[in-house]
Amino acid sequence: MSEKQDVTRQESAAARTRSEPETVLRPPVDIYEDDMGITLHADMPGITRDNLEIRVDNETLLIAGDNAIELPEGMQPLYADVRSTRYRREFGLSGELDTEGIDASLKDGVLTLRIHKRAEVRPRKIEVRTG
Repeated sequence: MSEKQDVTRQESAAARTRSEPETVLRPPVDIYEDDMGITLHADMPGITRDNLEIRVDNETLLIAGDNAIELPEGMQPLYADVRSTRYRREFGLSGELDTEGIDASLKDGVLTLRIHKRAEVRPRKIEVRTG
């Protein structure tokens, strides 16, 4: 193969890599409910705290993150199966939930959110007085 053909092939591969639309993945989640609220676990491998967005707008919870794969300076991809991973998922939230006090943690690519129920809808024990 001539040098000109090789360069053309490399440019063509790089152009395909740039022009293909980025895929947005829906992270798989597990959601558990108890008397005090809900716990959500989302699998988001490669996501760090700096490239994670968690937002509540009205009664919608948004979880989003970018896992960009950085290339060394001056390098161009000849072929790339995976360029970066974008995660995005939205959930409708019940009015029973207190969205002001969401606890979030990220460990080993698993995002854990704890959303408590509002105090007035939580079960509570009623103490009975005698006399």
